[in-house]
Amino acid sequence: MKLLRRTLIATAALVALGAQAAATVGQPAPDFTLKDTSGKTVRLSDFKGKHVVLEWTNPGCPFVRKHYDSGNMPATQKDATGKGVVWLSINSTEKASSDYLEPSKLMAWKQERKAAPTAVLMDEEGTVGKSYGARTTPHLYIVNPQGQLIYAGGIDSIPSARPADIEKATNYVKVGLAEALAGKPISAATTAPYGCSIKYKSPA
Repeated sequence: MKLLRRTLIATAALVALGAQAAATVGQPAPDFTLKDTSGKTVRLSDFKGKHVVLEWTNPGCPFVRKHYDSGNMPATQKDATGKGVVWLSINSTEKASSDYLEPSKLMAWKQERKAAPTAVLMDEEGTVGKSYGARTTPHLYIVNPQGQLIYAGGIDSIPSARPADIEKATNYVKVGLAEALAGKPISAATTAPYGCSIKYKSPA
């Protein structure tokens, strides 16, 4: 538990520092091209006309496991994709990290937990994650059909690794999508992400 608290505190500090430029809510979402776990090329701009959720993930992170092992993240994904939303799960963990999983193993991990993203994308160089200012796993973004970023932040309102807190928390992504799909502005468009720091590739 002390380790998790230290991870959370360190991550919160990293977020507060704002060391990297981040994509801004209300501005165009940075376009990108990545390979999915099967090697297929996926472009964000391919989904223009639809709402898109971007989820930064890392199975080695206890905060990610909290939301997957409990079924919370898969349920949120299924709720979204069932309404026509595109869900892109992105792993920006560098290959040298002990948390890195080869694409096939990453996909197997997701499937074992009945995850339902539209695609699982590999960003080992960290280019896309850094362009969004993604700092934690999980870290979530919502892009509207016009390609504008309309949400950036955490999955929910209780920053812990305890599954018991999920039921008490407000799921910001689910609420935000419901508002956006109803044609309303997202009431909490920017929230604090929480989790493990992303294991980005160090500059050469």
